[in-house]
Amino acid sequence: MHAVFTHWSASWPALIGYVLVAPWHLAGLLRMRAQRPGGTGPVSGGGWPVLRREGVLFQLGLLLVLLALVTPLGYYSDQYIWVRAVQTLVVAVVGPGLMVLGAPWLAFRQLWRPGSSEPTADTVTAVPFWVSRPTAAVIAFNVVFAGWQVPYLFDLAKANSAVALAEHASFVAAGLLLWLQLISSRPLTAPGTPLRRVVSVIWTVGVSTVLGMVLVFGNNVLYPVYANPAHHIMTVLNDQQLAGAVLWMGMLPPLVTAAVALLSQWLDNEDSAELSAGLNRLTGTRRGGWPSRPVIR
Repeated sequence: MHAVFTHWSASWPALIGYVLVAPWHLAGLLRMRAQRPGGTGPVSGGGWPVLRREGVLFQLGLLLVLLALVTPLGYYSDQYIWVRAVQTLVVAVVGPGLMVLGAPWLAFRQLWRPGSSEPTADTVTAVPFWVSRPTAAVIAFNVVFAGWQVPYLFDLAKANSAVALAEHASFVAAGLLLWLQLISSRPLTAPGTPLRRVVSVIWTVGVSTVLGMVLVFGNNVLYPVYANPAHHIMTVLNDQQLAGAVLWMGMLPPLVTAAVALLSQWLDNEDSAELSAGLNRLTGTRRGGWPSRPVIR
């Protein structure tokens, strides 16, 4: 319990970013609500309760990223490799996933385009290029996620606060990019079919699995910089292997959940298509069939 109230870190870049982004998002939501006193309409997708639920999800994801950096989790990530693995999952996967589910884009637009809460054809079809390149986005996430585990960069981020800031910023950006390929975030629609997005999930799980296996089954210490007095119970190698297990298993719950949702969506689409085809066969005009009565010549 003592560790919960000690070793909090004043990560000024993280705090400044949170102070700028969180109020901006809340102000945008309140402005959108004020534009629709009744709380209904196409943009709200069901009214203020929907906007409020999305707002909670975004704020929760943003807060989780902040807490991963300023709480004792941030302090002990410099002491134990497995704690740093937990921090990585929160900053790169869990936090960005909740932010994308929160669909904050219309709320953010209120700052430079007041009153622009109504979705138009431009807002729906003009998808940013960084969202409409699913293959490049998935590759970018996996390169960023696995690249920072390379011993040289891993040690450099521990020793240099500026490099650590770049690491965390790239994790958040890559995580947002990945989740925008997997789930729709109003008014942005995830590109590709559900099955194609499932393939992206499989590739990402595969990369995290290989990375985890390298750390779990490796017999050499890859991060000797973590050899410190804190390892009087477990060795650095044990710590490294536990970190591999965290990265390996920790990636599965959010990504498997996304894959199940995508497969359900695909099955629903297939059922709908089959039902429509069946109705068309029943109600459509038959062509090229046998005549209904014999023809006497």
